Parts: sequence; C-alpha cells; structure tokens
Amino acid sequence: MKTNVYVLYGGKSAEHEVSLKTATAILNALDKEKYNVYPVFITKEGIWCSLGLLTHKINNVEELQATSNEPISNSIGRFLTEVLKEGENNIVFPALHGTFGEDGTIQGLLELLDIPYVGNEVLSSAVGMDKVIMKDVFVRHNLPVTNYTSMKLHVWKEDKEKAYREIEEKLAYPYYVKPANLGSSVGVSRAENREELEKAVIEAFKYDTKIIIEEELIAREMQVSVIGNDYPKASVPGEFIMERPFFDYNAKYIDGKIIPVIPARLEPDVSQKVRELAVKAFKAINCYGLARVDIFVTDDNEIYINEINTMPGFTALSMSPALWKATDGTSYSELIEKLLEFGFERYRQKKAILRTR
Repeated sequence: MKTNVYVLYGGKSAEHEVSLKTATAILNALDKEKYNVYPVFITKEGIWCSLGLLTHKINNVEELQATSNEPISNSIGRFLTEVLKEGENNIVFPALHGTFGEDGTIQGLLELLDIPYVGNEVLSSAVGMDKVIMKDVFVRHNLPVTNYTSMKLHVWKEDKEKAYREIEEKLAYPYYVKPANLGSSVGVSRAENREELEKAVIEAFKYDTKIIIEEELIAREMQVSVIGNDYPKASVPGEFIMERPFFDYNAKYIDGKIIPVIPARLEPDVSQKVRELAVKAFKAINCYGLARVDIFVTDDNEIYINEINTMPGFTALSMSPALWKATDGTSYSELIEKLLEFGFERYRQKKAILRTR
C-alpha cells in the first residue's frame, strides 16, 4: 500500500506566497509511483482546502490555490473525516513558513491527532520562530550571537522616547530591527540613526507585538543545512554574493538576482567550525528533521549564529537543497525522501514512550 503524503501550504502568514513556492517544489519532487500525494491549501483566512489526489506536475502556484467560505473548524473537520485516510500509512509534510505553520501551532495539532509529520516539533518550532527566545537559548548554551535587545509593543506605546533611548544605551548604531516572530526578511529594516530607528520600529510592529533589535556585524552570512534526528549532520556551508546591505523579501523571492556560492569561500578549518556550530544550534533548541542555520563569519574568522530556520524554504532559489547536492550528491527528491523517513522515525520513537502509569 502506498504511503499517503499530505502537503500543507499557504497559511495565515506574511510568508503565504513563499509557502506556495515551497509546496510546488515538494509536490513535484514526490514520487507519485510510491506515494499518494494530497495538496492541502490553507487560505490566508485559515480555511483548509484539499485539492484531491495529485497525479500531474504543478506548473504554477495558481494551480495550488482554492477558495472556500466555510468556517475554519468545519474545513479542518472535513480534512480529517473526508481526506485523511484513517487506518492507512499517513504522514503530513507542513510546507508552511512563519506564523501558524513554523511556530509550533500546526505541530501541536498534529501531535493531538497522532499523525506522523515531517520536521520540527512544538518546542523547537516555537523557540526557533521567536528570535528573542532563540537567542536567549543560544546564550544559555554558550553559543556566540551578536549583541541584541528586544521590545514589546505595549512598552513602546507607553513611552516611545524612553524605549528608543534604552535601545541606544544598550546597542551601538547601525541596527537591524525585526519582528520577533517572522521570517523571509518581512518587516526587517536597517537603522543608522534615531529617525531611521523610529521608522524601523513602526514597520516591525506591523507584524508582531515583540521585536528584536540587533547590532550590525560586518561579516559574511553562511547558510548551513542540518538534517537528522538523534544524530544530525551538517551540510557544507554556502553563501550568497551580497548586492545589498541585507537580503530583503524582494531580493530573496522576486528579483531573482541573488547568486549562491557553494561551498562558501572559507578556509577548511573555518568551514568545519561553522558546520559544528550549526549542529550545536540544532541540538540547543531540540530540533528534529531539518533546519537551516544562518551563521556570520567576520574577516577575522570570528563566528556568530544569526538565526535558525526550522522550516527553511525549499523553493527553486532556496539554499538548503543545493547545499546537500554539493555535500554528498543528494538530489532534491532524495532529500524529501530522507525527511519523510526522519518523520516516521521520530513518530515511532514517541509512540514507544509510556503515557500512563
């Protein structure tokens, strides 16, 4: 009997469109002779729409979208009763980025439903999604990070002048200001002075009620893919040729002008240290399955963790699949196969745990 793979994508997130690109690549890579593949589109309102059994190649993201006006709870109930094949070999692949997908919420639902799924669990997803908590954990594990501070919306509203002053007392300009719980560079701004800081804070608070402010570090950013469960492995590092001070959303997903360099231009010993640090970051927040760790390397070969992405992009422009191709020849389809295997392996581990006395 074929395994049923349910790919969830879209979602109530500012990264909705990125998720469509990721889902397209995953759906096309899954072997239809081996798997029954079911695309499940989640609208921007949170409504689940099943597109039925997929038998053909997806040529554009418009094919993966649908509309529905039924209540969210009804749509999820319809998925569970009419789409999910009870009693068969099922696994969910959450191709979701950002809030309500990469933050532990969908993972919690799948845990309650006792359904195997690909990738990180509730804890690692939530910690990895919140850049402030993530860096707090890295610091607790003595892992190097750039200087940072955070601010909540209500504190800023109470006394904006005091809030700006406290940031300036803790950190030196220039800063990067980001929503705490978002990715794909959405809502991220660079600030060189108070005027730019004020604009950056306003922009970041559009997307979250907590923001992180980080000191700029003059360095190159490396990306390392880590996969596995109990014994995770790191890919060779890769990097992008920088044409801008930082890669915003347009540079990553729209302009198509970013140039990947794999392996990254590093001395062998530095490359090895970067890979080891990536695995330590993966373990520090209790990751399973996959993650991409972004790491800064200065001209003096000082190394700092920027962040960890618990559901990294798998679009045509994404770094993670290319990193594994360069590391050991793993193809895109083979990488997807491995992630499915890790999902089933972790599910079996958890099923063996006693839940009663």
